[in-house]
Parts: sequence; C-alpha cells; structure tokens
Amino acid sequence: MVRFDNEISSSSFSSSSSISGRKYDVFLSFRGEDTRKNFTDHLCSALKREGIVTFRDDENLEVGEAIAPELFKAIQESWSSIIVFSETYASSRWCLEELSEIIKQKNERGHKVFPIFYDVDPSELRGQKGKVEEAFAKHGEKFKEEAVRWRTVLTEVANMTGWHLNNRHESELVRDIVKKISTKLRQTFSSAPKST
Repeated sequence: MVRFDNEISSSSFSSSSSISGRKYDVFLSFRGEDTRKNFTDHLCSALKREGIVTFRDDENLEVGEAIAPELFKAIQESWSSIIVFSETYASSRWCLEELSEIIKQKNERGHKVFPIFYDVDPSELRGQKGKVEEAFAKHGEKFKEEAVRWRTVLTEVANMTGWHLNNRHESELVRDIVKKISTKLRQTFSSAPKST
C-alpha cells in the first residue's frame, strides 16, 4: 500500500535545506557494486520517505573518466554525508575522491559526516589492513600522491563513531540511521532563524 503521509514530513525537511542554504540534506557515498541494489537502496528510500532530501549518484563511472564535477558540487551543496564503508569501498578511487571532498567540507564548512561500517571493521580502515591494504596495492604507483591523502581521510573517518552492521538486521539499522539523521536535522534547524 502506498503511503502519502510522508509528503507532510517532506515539506518540513525541505525547509531545512532552504534554511541551511544547502540543496540536499544528505549525500550518500557508497561502493556501487557492493551495496547499490540492497542496503544503500533501502537506506535511500527510507531517508526519502522521511522527507530527507538525499543525493545518490546512480551513474556508473568508467575507468579513465574524470570525476564528475557535479558529484563534488552535490557534496558541497549537502548538509551532511552518509558514507557506507563496505568491503571494497577503498578499491574505488572514485569513492576515495568523494571521501576526500567530504572531509574537506567537514573541516572547512562544518559538513556533518555519518559513517556506516557495513561488514567492515573500522580498525581495518585505520590500520589499512586486509581488503584496504589490497586496494592500495592495486592503486599502485599510478596514484601514489593521491594515496597519501586517501589514507589520511580513511583514518580520520575510521576514528569517528558510526553504525556497525555486525549481526543486526539491515532494516533495523536503516531505521536507526534515519531516526538519528531526522533528529539531528530537527535539532539543527528548529532554532535557525526563519528567512523573511
């Protein structure tokens, strides 16, 4: 059955975006082949049902193509980012470039960052072991300079508190995330001055 009551909450959250001067409430960063059709899809749908304006890139970026400028623009125009760290997140240089921009916006403009550790341990990201170590070995000499920056931002985010899938049901995790983001948005913008 289709629910229409989300249209009411949608209008309340769209005002949060206009108050903050940002186009999106959330930018979703994820490794497409890992979670696009399952966890990230369910999370994105749940955020939108709650009226949280969400950007998700559904284009497939091919090797050799430049990072789409609109991705960086979408991050810059977002109040926050949810980063879904999956097993092969670090093997995608596109994901690592997104992550770099997200951390840049966090440090320069107060962009909020919400990590999700989806079947990956934060210690693997911090120590860059296991699949992360394999990923950097594959990036090799070609991206040697970028790798220094990527390693730094991975460590920074791995030191943040976030959600862990562990043995939880995905639907339960999605509910917790949406509730937290919704609460944070309300807290942030309920006291913001209304534009006249």
